Amino acid sequence: MTKFIDSPFVEEVKKITFRLYDHGWDERNGGNVSYRILEEELANFSDINEVKRNIPIDFDGKDLSGMYFLVTATGRYFKNIIDFPERDLGLVRIADDGKSVDLMWGYNDGASPTSEFPTHLMGHQAKLKQKPSQRVVMHCHPTNLIAMTFTQKLSEREFSRILWKMQTESLVVFPEGIGIIPWMVPGTIDIGEATSAKLKDFPAVIWPQHGIFGTGSTIDEAYGLIETIEKAAQIWTIVQAQGGVIQQEITDQDLKDLAKVFGVSPRLEFLE
Repeated sequence: MTKFIDSPFVEEVKKITFRLYDHGWDERNGGNVSYRILEEELANFSDINEVKRNIPIDFDGKDLSGMYFLVTATGRYFKNIIDFPERDLGLVRIADDGKSVDLMWGYNDGASPTSEFPTHLMGHQAKLKQKPSQRVVMHCHPTNLIAMTFTQKLSEREFSRILWKMQTESLVVFPEGIGIIPWMVPGTIDIGEATSAKLKDFPAVIWPQHGIFGTGSTIDEAYGLIETIEKAAQIWTIVQAQGGVIQQEITDQDLKDLAKVFGVSPRLEFLE
């Protein structure tokens, strides 16, 4: 039987966390990822059949009990996960009481899940109610997007319109637009509740002066969503550096035509 460290799940998270670091979006121990693994996908791994230890969490996730998540550890540098996955990642199962997790693999030096794990779990809860295929929550610190939160009104409509109009791909990738919460202290139940409330309507939520939470059915989908949002923010930043005078643009009618061709439904109240 195969060991879990050799699983495609660990391989995916190793690669994506290094790419997030390499992009400059997860400096030091910034950022976190959680990946829901189906129980049937774990059947052939020989080293995840015993609970290593039980870890309390500051959250009541009873409706997620029995679910498995591969989660980055608290306080760990993303640049190191690719080399030390069994130390900096953990496979946890939500315990029956919902207020703790059973560690099945990883965290082999005594680590615990990211301090943002309650926010991740709230995000999974919110998305699963709409989309049973939802599996990934990803938090990182995209540079240009964060810079925009210092200079632009924190209006979901205005932010989404700017990002949609910076490149053709934006509307296709996130036609719902992007959610925004006020600045809040991270690692708290309050920020988790605010974020999960927005995730009911949006695939990604901006934390002003901090970063973004993105979701998806796969690692690639969540990463691609954030990548597309940040690319649009980067283009906007370059346009501003070039003087900010728009000579030609993607119009609202162009966005409507684009949506029709690609079969997506943009948030109509964000269009004129």
